[in-house]
Amino acid sequence: MKVQVRLFAALREAAGTAQVQQELSPQATVQDLMNLLATRYPALRSQMSAVRAAVNRQYVSLQAELRDGDEVALVPPVGGG
Repeated sequence: MKVQVRLFAALREAAGTAQVQQELSPQATVQDLMNLLATRYPALRSQMSAVRAAVNRQYVSLQAELRDGDEVALVPPVGGG
């Protein structure tokens, strides 16, 4: 299956792209996706522990199962001052 991944803020900068398409095995979870992306883009590895994920614009747990065609948004913590 394939999912569309949108990367925001520091994740986008670390990966050098705002969007990627990722192929996954059936029944893959958000955590599986994040592990693959950390391998594909090593600069993301250190940031993944604090990332929130939304699937089709709804926040989900890392154990959420993905489906073909899902849009996954990965959002780092928001800094402020």
